[in-house]
Parts: sequence; structure tokens; C-alpha cells
Amino acid sequence: MATETTAADAAHGAAQAGTCVNDVGSAIGMPQLCVDWMPNQVFWLVVSLVVIFFVLSRIALPRIGGVLAERLGTITNDLAAAEELKQKAVAAEQAYNDALAAAKVEANKIVADAKAEIQKQLDAATAKADVEIAARTAESEARISEIRAGALEAVTEVAKDTAKEIVAAFGGKADARSVTSAVTARLKG
Repeated sequence: MATETTAADAAHGAAQAGTCVNDVGSAIGMPQLCVDWMPNQVFWLVVSLVVIFFVLSRIALPRIGGVLAERLGTITNDLAAAEELKQKAVAAEQAYNDALAAAKVEANKIVADAKAEIQKQLDAATAKADVEIAARTAESEARISEIRAGALEAVTEVAKDTAKEIVAAFGGKADARSVTSAVTARLKG
């Protein structure tokens, strides 16, 4: 009987400790698989699942859905704003290109006007220079004519003096009139 008492005590101690015991009084494998505790475990499993379902469906999932909807709205708004900014950038680029083309046309017009003004000033300066050159040329030609005339007179005088000296060196006497006519005839050609 001692063994029966010991087995009964072991079963009673195991029951208080929460382990499942078989008919012989020995503990069996995993307590989660104990058939005696199965209804209790199933009850708490169902309660836990229902609580989790209500927490997820009433609190967590609506918040997650709200965050996702907010993100989707933000993304959609950002894409719309980006498209609007892209359109503005295209319009700004077009305005820039138009302004650049207008500036090029204006610059070409200014350059053409400046060239025309410079050409006009150049023509006026050229005409003035041509007048000055013509006046100086006429003055120079008059001076050259004077110098030629003076040189011709000087050559004539030198020729007359030289002819008198040569005639005198040969022992002759030359009158001024015959020397002048001889020199004049020789200078003519």
C-alpha cells in the first residue's frame, strides 16, 4: 500500500503543480497536450483571439489604414504639385527662351545701329581726311611746282655761269645773251 499511497500522493502533488498525470500516477509529456486541460486552453485561446481581433479591427487596422490613406493622399498631392511645378518650369523655360530670342534680336538691332553710326562717322571722317589730303596734296604740288621752278631757274643760272666759265677757260669771251640762248636751247631739248 505504500506504493499506492506514494502514487496517489504523486498524482495529488502533480495536480497541484499543474502537471498532467495518467491513471498510474506518473506525469505525461507536454502539459499543453494534456486532454484534461484542453477545454481550458481552448477557451483562453478563443478569448485571446477575439480580443486580438477586436483590438486589430477597432484600433490598429483603422490607424494603419488612416496612415496609408494619408500617405497615399500626400503622395498624390506631391505628384500633382510636382506636375504643376513641371508645367511652371516648362512655361518659365519657354519665357526664358522667348526673352533670350528677343534679347538677341534687340542686340542685333543695337549692333546694326552701332555699325551704321560708326560707318556714318567713319564716312564723315574719311571725307574730312580726303578733303585735308586733297588740300595738302594741292599745297604740296604747289610747293613742288615752286621748287621745280626754282630748281629750273637755279639750273639755268648754274648752267649759264658754268658755260661762261668754260668759255672763259678756253680763252674766249662770251656775252650774256649768246650764253642764255645756248643754255635755253639746250634745256628745251
